[in-house]
Amino acid sequence: MSNLFDDADIVFRYTRQEALEDGVLIDLSDTAKEAGFRFPLAVTQGVFAILNNTDAPGQDLKGRSWDMLMIFRKYARRTNGNVIRFAPLFLMPDSKKPKPVQMWAKCGPGDDAEPVITIMLEGED
Repeated sequence: MSNLFDDADIVFRYTRQEALEDGVLIDLSDTAKEAGFRFPLAVTQGVFAILNNTDAPGQDLKGRSWDMLMIFRKYARRTNGNVIRFAPLFLMPDSKKPKPVQMWAKCGPGDDAEPVITIMLEGED
């Protein structure tokens, strides 16, 4: 049985590497490695904007990234799949108290079929 796409022409291709180079995804692999992750990890612009919120006092980008990764790791250890939903608390510009931010992560094949992790806001893909 042949694959439906065996002889298909590629109309459009946008690689993970291109998304990283364009800033559509932001690489947090160094911080993720420090936090115990083995696979490359990137976040969307939406997640990065929350992590890099300069209006939130008391922490910097690395501190908020670390907090998010620790919450994600907790949920990842309890999940038996490649999609993980979690909601770390962040101080948002419109609030005086931290609020949960719905996120999800997917572990899937990268450009060369290697495992990679992408963390997104709910509704992003």
